Amino acid sequence: MELELRRHKSVEDATPGELLINGVKFCATLEDVVREVADQPVVQWKVPGKTAIPAGRYRVAVNFSFRFQTFLPILRDVPGFTGIRLHAGNTPVDTEGCILVGLAWTPSQPTFIGDSRAAVAKLVPLIATALKQGEEVWVTVKNAA
Repeated sequence: MELELRRHKSVEDATPGELLINGVKFCATLEDVVREVADQPVVQWKVPGKTAIPAGRYRVAVNFSFRFQTFLPILRDVPGFTGIRLHAGNTPVDTEGCILVGLAWTPSQPTFIGDSRAAVAKLVPLIATALKQGEEVWVTVKNAA
């Protein structure tokens, strides 16, 4: 299974985007600000808890989150980051570097996504089923042009 996160330009203190599954739009996303600087180590541009992960391709697994007390997708081997999950939330305050997913987003409120629990409820079983069937699951994160 191939996930693709297409980021829009960061606005205020957030980065809206969209998540595609196998090339089909699935939901809206919201992350912290993209601060990535090409050819510089993460430690030089990361603001802990307020920075989106670097663009790239990451393996996705599903495991139990003690923080959220449920099974959630987690991205593996993200340079300079640990514990990066796809989870519910509505505003940049909820991200701490993670990727929020939601079914509702409007350009007039670029730093808010809604129906995030519903998005998680749909997303987790899709990924878990693919993994159970022996598929690898990857997410490619792309910055705005």
